[in-house]
Amino acid sequence: MKHLLNLLAAVALLVWGTHLVRTGVLRVFGANLRTVLARSMGNRFTAALSGIGVTALVQSSTATSLMTSSFVGQGLITLPAALAVMRGADVGTALMSVLFSTDLSWLSPLFIFVGVVLFITRQSSSAGRVGRVLIGLGLMLLALEMVVQASGPMLASPIIKAMLGSLNSDIVMEIVMGAVLAVIAYSSLAIVLLISAMAASHVVPLDVALGLVLGANLGSGLLAVLTTAKSAVEVRQVTVGNLVFKLMGVALVAPFAGLWLRYVQPHMPGTAQGVVLFHLGFNVVISLGFIAFTQWVATWVTRLLPKPVGAQSLRPHHLDPSALSTPSLAISCAAREALHQADVVETMLLGVLDVIKKNDVQLAERLRKMDDEVDELYSSIKYYLTKISREALGEDESRRWTDIISFTINMEQIGDIIERVLLDIEDKKIKKGRQFSDAGMAEITELHERLINNLRLGMSVFLNGTVRDAQKLLEEKARFRDLERAYAATHLVRLADKTVQSMETSSLHIDLISELKRINSHICSIAYPILDSAGALAPSRLRSASGAAQDATIGK
Repeated sequence: MKHLLNLLAAVALLVWGTHLVRTGVLRVFGANLRTVLARSMGNRFTAALSGIGVTALVQSSTATSLMTSSFVGQGLITLPAALAVMRGADVGTALMSVLFSTDLSWLSPLFIFVGVVLFITRQSSSAGRVGRVLIGLGLMLLALEMVVQASGPMLASPIIKAMLGSLNSDIVMEIVMGAVLAVIAYSSLAIVLLISAMAASHVVPLDVALGLVLGANLGSGLLAVLTTAKSAVEVRQVTVGNLVFKLMGVALVAPFAGLWLRYVQPHMPGTAQGVVLFHLGFNVVISLGFIAFTQWVATWVTRLLPKPVGAQSLRPHHLDPSALSTPSLAISCAAREALHQADVVETMLLGVLDVIKKNDVQLAERLRKMDDEVDELYSSIKYYLTKISREALGEDESRRWTDIISFTINMEQIGDIIERVLLDIEDKKIKKGRQFSDAGMAEITELHERLINNLRLGMSVFLNGTVRDAQKLLEEKARFRDLERAYAATHLVRLADKTVQSMETSSLHIDLISELKRINSHICSIAYPILDSAGALAPSRLRSASGAAQDATIGK
């Protein structure tokens, strides 16, 4: 019993070490890895190479699958390109299994010591997160050594011998067990390393080990499918397509596994090396052999999982639950959804002018109902962000988290203001059959056009975060304020001249330009976090901003 507990503890430590490395690398390099993937989609071969590199760093083809699936879900890359990335991802994780199968036990205490020192002394910095990666690497090496030590005494157990006897020469059972182990451990890499260590200790026969390795490969594809089961169709298409490739590969190679034992294994330096090199050879052959079929598999998967046709529901488009395990990716999903919320707000704002000009009650009603969608998106984004571990975020990502919350709040409040404006237009203008004067209508049109431009600039500031655009947006706040004051004054002049249309719509006109100013204030507040981070909101900078920052302080 003691030996079994030691083995289970070693396996758990191996899985945990893999998790530490994967999450640590994603925290340090997550944004850069996503950029590498996004920029390598020129052809299927560069996509596959990027998949190899990213997976070798992350040590998880599942994590690469989730990142790639998110890109497809956001419409950034095509499904065939994503499937090509996954062909490389499988090779990447196989390369890491070969590396870890060598005798690196002497590095374990060094990695753990240096990693703990960095993590404790510099926990909130990049050095601390690198320390976390080193701790994970050290634990993986230590766990592999513990597996070898704990598995030896178990050979004498009658129960173990009976279990191994039931597996022997049953390739289907071996594949199923390997797949189950990979799903339970959430890491095919950890399971392949475990199988190689146990094969080296003669806990499992070599032919059984090869069958388990095939099952672990199949399990990694199944794990990605299960992880994205509740995601958008575009995301599930990637993981299902990747599973199809793995099924084809296992079905093709399994009948010929005996050829490896007969012709290749005698030339291997050891049993463990034979297992991991079989794992590598399987993935290299399958990836090279099947990469030409990415378009065919993509077409088949698209037919199996077609995109829903019809009106869009209030369901968020980009909040992928599977991305929550990768904080940098989840932040990107939330930002994408925030821009979708802003698109809905822009549609509402564009429609306001048509309602004013055409007295379109039905359009006003449709626009007011869109505020429910804005509110729903705000709630969904906020809830999604609360599920992201703040401890897992770097400094920049934590700031981005706050920026997204602030942006969505502003969009939600703009939606509420537009809804009130539409109600006022219906009650005070459309139902009473009144019209603005030509001069008044020209003023409203001018403010509305400037407001649309500012909203689009604000979305650009939120997306790109450039200080120059943020300063320009803040300057627009001052200009808009001056226009609102000037137009309020000219309206009073028209009242003094007893212009009938101005007198009938006076209350609505003043309220409308005031509400437009409020909307503009919410838009311009998007610039504050960017300027604050850049130090552009210091008092000395405020005085040099042509009065824009003074207005920012007052309007805030």
